[in-house]
Amino acid sequence: MDHHRSAAPLEERRDALLDELARVDGELRTVREAKTDGTDDDEHDPEGATTSTQWSHATGLRSAVLSQLDEVDGALARIATGTYGTCTRCGRPIGTGRLEARPSAPLCIDCARATAG
Repeated sequence: MDHHRSAAPLEERRDALLDELARVDGELRTVREAKTDGTDDDEHDPEGATTSTQWSHATGLRSAVLSQLDEVDGALARIATGTYGTCTRCGRPIGTGRLEARPSAPLCIDCARATAG
């Protein structure tokens, strides 16, 4: 597999994740400001989500984005060290189809299945 070609989609994905992280952080700032300025009435707004619900949703999104960023950064590090495409658990090659479907995959399909179940 051409590892230089592999880096481009990962770098694009990383940029998109950084944009998403900035958006979520902005949402968190907005919710935090609404909670601290006293203008938000969590208990009496039947029309919208409470600030607690918004906060919970945004922090969950942030955690997911950070996890994906870690995975992409790991894949970029493996490209840099020449280990991209090799399972980090068993050391066997990761199938081309799996890497095409999930370029940041650190595990071969067999190890991914074993760790999922």
